[in-house]
Amino acid sequence: MSEPTQSEAAIDRILRRGAKAEALGSDETHGHGDYDGDQLDLEERSALRRVAGLSTELEDITEVEYRQLRLEKVLLIGLWGSVPIQEAENSLRELAALAETAGSEVLDGLLQRRQNPDPATYLGKGKAQELREMVVATGADTVIADTELAPSQRRALEDVVKVKVIDRTAVILDIFAQHAKSREGKAQVELAQLEYLLPRLRGWGESMSRQAGGQAAGGVGMGSRGPGETKIELDRRRINTRMAKLRKQILAMKPARETKRSSRKKNQVPAVAIAGYTNAGKSSLLNRITSAGVLVENALFATLDPTVRKAETPDGRPFTIADTVGFVRNLPHQLVEAFRSTFEEIAESDLIVHVVDASHPDPASQIATVRNVIAEVGATDIQELVVFNKIDLVDETQVMALRGLVPGALEVSARTGLGIDALIAKIAELIPQPNLRIEAVIPYNRGELVSKLHLNSKILSLEYIEEGTKLTALVRPEVAAELEGFITARE
Repeated sequence: MSEPTQSEAAIDRILRRGAKAEALGSDETHGHGDYDGDQLDLEERSALRRVAGLSTELEDITEVEYRQLRLEKVLLIGLWGSVPIQEAENSLRELAALAETAGSEVLDGLLQRRQNPDPATYLGKGKAQELREMVVATGADTVIADTELAPSQRRALEDVVKVKVIDRTAVILDIFAQHAKSREGKAQVELAQLEYLLPRLRGWGESMSRQAGGQAAGGVGMGSRGPGETKIELDRRRINTRMAKLRKQILAMKPARETKRSSRKKNQVPAVAIAGYTNAGKSSLLNRITSAGVLVENALFATLDPTVRKAETPDGRPFTIADTVGFVRNLPHQLVEAFRSTFEEIAESDLIVHVVDASHPDPASQIATVRNVIAEVGATDIQELVVFNKIDLVDETQVMALRGLVPGALEVSARTGLGIDALIAKIAELIPQPNLRIEAVIPYNRGELVSKLHLNSKILSLEYIEEGTKLTALVRPEVAAELEGFITARE
């Protein structure tokens, strides 16, 4: 089969996915259920969708870099050759889902077979010209590349196609900007956007020329002129100033988060973090386990702000469970750095519940991506429980393949409730357990110790006697150390 036929067939398959990109699935199977609560945030989220009307055609190129990003009608471009055509197709399909989540309409795409990107224009010279013809024919106003483009590549390609060219990173940042709700989340996203924008500022014509400095601009004249700042230099300085301010703000928010986390640690409440690829069903799973009512949407990166909820094991032991931001292949390093505080929920947990979308065409690459990010945040030594969600959407052959992929993984469906009880039982088995049996008499004026035992230990018997509260309990060694002096027997 010749190269154009393969590439065109891949694009055809991506565009035949119907109203939603395949990476999202249909709303009938990916909607929310009664256990998700009222979902009051959905109306507000829908209001963020883009509106048509603002073109990014580069007719007046002077201000192009300073316009707010608008994705409307887009073309996708990608390469294969260094990777198999199937992998390139999956990646491009995911880019289509990202573009649609950002509010755009995918019109067409172009896949070129070459081992390495062209250092000048990413695509080869002929393909870049073909892309220009496609832009004219379809009326597209934006081209999205399925990689992170170098600033020079993006500029050169814009010069050829005469419309806005952005890359995968810009789309992900744009989705994050739309979905961030908390003060910290917004600050983290803005910081990541500015770090991305700084090397990509572009000046044209007069904006590149030296401006008069000192009083010369006011017409004072000879002897007072000096080299001023160009527009692009001013913008760089403003961005650097803003980034420094945002870093201080994010740093100032850290103590509040650490206080909450340390209070949980102080009471030895085990912590569970739900991690996984974007749109794997993490929020649905949290809602199913705890009735948290967090936002559930059939979209990539619906969750940006971590949600921590309390839950109980079947034998009555409390633990916290946190819903975290989803991962995606080629997650921009700016985001990993900016959202490091969010990923702390994973790094500080006792157990990671790694949720995988069983219905995705390439679950193995999703697992690899998530494990890479977990390694980046230094959480590889934390115990991992792999859970295949949406198991109700796959047939028996796919189930067998999944079992071979990760032996011992659990199979659940947050939508139908299948396997949820087994999941909670497994979490109870894997989180730290009280393992020291003690008998103690705690005076009535030390009621806080009894409260602590109720929080993080398993009380087997409890009786109120004249000397105080007499109890038998299973506790952790560190809790037993705090009760020293009140313990009458231990095993």
